[in-house]
Amino acid sequence: MLLASLAATDTPQGLSTPPTGATLIDRTGWTATADSFVPGHEPAKAFDDDVNTYWQTRDGAPLPHSITIDMKSTYLINSLSYLPQQVPISNGNIQAHTIQLSSDGQNWGQPVAIGTYRNDNSIKTTLFTSTNARYVRLSATNGNSVIACNIKVYSTTFPAPAAGLGRWGPTIDFPLIPVAAAVEHDSGKLLVWSSFAESRFTKGPDGVDKGGKTVTGTYDPSTKAVSEQTVTNTNHDMFCPGISLDASGRVVVTGGNDAPRTSIFDPSRNSWISGSNMVTPRGYNSQATLSDGRIFTIGGSWSGAIGNKNGEVYNTNTNVWTKLPGCLSKALYTADKEGEYKWDNHPWIFGWKQGSIFQAGPSKQMNWYGTSGSGSQKSAGLRAVDGHSMNGNAIMYDAVAGKILTLGGSIDYTGSPSTPNAHIITINTPNSTPTVVQITSMNYPRLFQNSVVLPDGKVFIIGGQTKGASFTDDNSVLTPEVFDPATLEFTRLAGNVIPRNYHSVALLLPDATVFSGGGGLCGTCIANHFDGQIYTPQYLLGGTRPVINSVSQTSVPVGGKFTATTNTAVTKWSLIRYGSNTHSIDTDQRRIPLTPTAAGLTYSFTLPADSGVVMPGYYMLFALTSGGVPSVAKTVKVTIV
Repeated sequence: MLLASLAATDTPQGLSTPPTGATLIDRTGWTATADSFVPGHEPAKAFDDDVNTYWQTRDGAPLPHSITIDMKSTYLINSLSYLPQQVPISNGNIQAHTIQLSSDGQNWGQPVAIGTYRNDNSIKTTLFTSTNARYVRLSATNGNSVIACNIKVYSTTFPAPAAGLGRWGPTIDFPLIPVAAAVEHDSGKLLVWSSFAESRFTKGPDGVDKGGKTVTGTYDPSTKAVSEQTVTNTNHDMFCPGISLDASGRVVVTGGNDAPRTSIFDPSRNSWISGSNMVTPRGYNSQATLSDGRIFTIGGSWSGAIGNKNGEVYNTNTNVWTKLPGCLSKALYTADKEGEYKWDNHPWIFGWKQGSIFQAGPSKQMNWYGTSGSGSQKSAGLRAVDGHSMNGNAIMYDAVAGKILTLGGSIDYTGSPSTPNAHIITINTPNSTPTVVQITSMNYPRLFQNSVVLPDGKVFIIGGQTKGASFTDDNSVLTPEVFDPATLEFTRLAGNVIPRNYHSVALLLPDATVFSGGGGLCGTCIANHFDGQIYTPQYLLGGTRPVINSVSQTSVPVGGKFTATTNTAVTKWSLIRYGSNTHSIDTDQRRIPLTPTAAGLTYSFTLPADSGVVMPGYYMLFALTSGGVPSVAKTVKVTIV
């Protein structure tokens, strides 16, 4: 399904706008009950359209605070807006919250939305999967007392998802827009961040300008809790950076609004530290971990001076950046109509054998880069007859076979139609000419989409637009699809009501589901999405999950051996490297299919012997049944001998 246009309805702060087809439900005759209220501030004051009146809970009433609304009729709904107190001051804002729906007022089921709202008086609009309901309950799990000035509910024409195509979970509301993200290997928590502010990356009406800090957040899948923290100690506005996970599982973030800076998040310490500055200031650069554990970055003329954003490498042990003048950025230029500052943005790069880097796009010209000495660059030919494909995707779905899937993109960053094109690139020896095969196209043209490799080798594709536009949800593709490497075909999946375009992210989680979130970061525009959702693939909705009971060792050298046991027979295994994502780029994810030797329910493995194939770092180990049902992952660290 495609989204043609959006209207700025009831969203002065642009916090997750109701989608096309949404209709404000007439609140005449509505009634409400609450866990408590202050006389004069009864529950009905939450929907009387008067900013001077509001529902307020009694001070000290036990948590959760909740209001339950009876709309008197059943509607197909998919969004709710909440306005905090406006006058005389903002007070009692709902932050941590849930939204539940019911058809009879008795049976509520699981929430359709969870999370944390931003602590200010802007209107908050939560979108969720289309559901038939008569009763709506908004609950707050914070505060001595909370206030709701105005609550609105919207009906929709967007159909409830069909069965058999996977399932979207509750909306997860964040107090910031998740523009960048990484999965923490030691906890499975999702780390997200925006810029110096929650909803913008440039100077706003308050006079506060970019730079010097970053608003971050964490989602804990085990507790469903969302938290927020502003990082100031690295003096780094980490918007539009390069990201990769190093061999120790740390999140290394470079450039962006503070173009020279390097910041490093250590999950084991739950803290950020500063790395040394890059030689060349950058933003919109890409970076990747190398086979020897160093980190390579290239491109990025969006920030800092324009042009000559040649490669450089970072030694995480010595904290030293070294320029590689032979790794020429001009070799990967597109021909974007906006000029040179867009020509070297978001390269599709992959660490490979012998310290090499393969660049698959988005330029139609592919390249090999070498990182020894002063660096080198060699043409790898054209990506078949594909054109420049800015803001498309490239996914290493089978590293053992050197297979890379490329998807979509556009000749220009914005303003031009996107393409549905799909290619499979097969790489082997560095500096050799890869094989490129154009395959059946996606069902929809897309750019700004995100793609995630799954444990079974299929690739999940979410979001994007049919024509590029940075801060609008016009022309959104709301139907995800999945690529099957066995058939080389794309299949449509359950539609998603929330557009995921420019500045959205998607990542595989250890339970084999996919997080998709964000989009926008444009101040008061209507394309801001302070939220995410988790997609459960169909492989988890039928059949019993296997369990990996044990792994003989959680740290295995390249080429090393280990064993694992399960509670039932399984037929397939895979390692998938923990991922990071921003601006449709995830250079970390790669899938390593494993071929074990089975002895009952004990399976023996030998890792590939090349660290360019199985890159050093942390991986999710999955076991799959003959029916394709994956386990929850065990974490395995791959080390260099």
